[in-house]
Amino acid sequence: MNQFAALDIHISLAAETLFSIGGFHVTNAVLMGVMGLLIFLGIFIYVTQMVKKGRYNRFVGLVQWAFEGMLGAIDTVIPDKVLARKIAPLALTIFFFVLVSYWISIIPGVGSITYNGVPLFRSLAADLNFTFAIAIIVMVMVQIYAIARHGFFGNVRRYIRNPLKDPIGAFEGFLELIGEVSRGSALSLRLFGNAFAGEILLLIIAALTSFMATVTLPFFMAFELFIGFIQAYVFYVLTLIFTALAVDIHGGHQAHPEHSHHPDHSPSAGKRKTVAARE
Repeated sequence: MNQFAALDIHISLAAETLFSIGGFHVTNAVLMGVMGLLIFLGIFIYVTQMVKKGRYNRFVGLVQWAFEGMLGAIDTVIPDKVLARKIAPLALTIFFFVLVSYWISIIPGVGSITYNGVPLFRSLAADLNFTFAIAIIVMVMVQIYAIARHGFFGNVRRYIRNPLKDPIGAFEGFLELIGEVSRGSALSLRLFGNAFAGEILLLIIAALTSFMATVTLPFFMAFELFIGFIQAYVFYVLTLIFTALAVDIHGGHQAHPEHSHHPDHSPSAGKRKTVAARE
């Protein structure tokens, strides 16, 4: 306990400012977020160019395999192919950007290299501003998809109903409204909590093991890589599920009545049946 108490570990719940540019405060999380964005763009620009040229290697194949697998999962969760293709860019961008941002925070030196007494690097996913921002983006886009499917007033009726005519429906709408707020909060806090805890875990293990850190840290870093993948995947899946709930897709059936499978009683259908019977 005395050894642990003697450790000089700097832990801050909020991202800390490194310097300012024209009144804009550049925090350690922002600095690392820019690095993650550049890596993210670099990876996909490289893979895109290689695929266009028909040149493949193991890295390109791995990224393409992951991309196609995640795209297939979207079709599984959202049977409406048109809607699935509209949601795919948002869901896939969130997954891969969160994954890259989480993974680069495991690089040795994050949290330990300081500038004016402040850690120079901090995981972007461990900044509440970032996690709340992407959660808000997801929830706003979910509402946009719902409005496109149900119309503006149709979407409002999901939450607000006449309590005198439909008391049960009014109560369900109230619960749905609360659910929308709780979903956004859960999205952001889950990612923040895991990223922040993982960053502290690596910092404490490195300080406690001292010279043995080169032996012990790789095991915990591998564990954090796994946790980063799980968190990115959970955020991605929840984005799809929340969208599917908002557009009322159940059991593979679409919400539009014109897409439902009804018997064809048109005159042309009758003629086809007559010809088939004669044949």
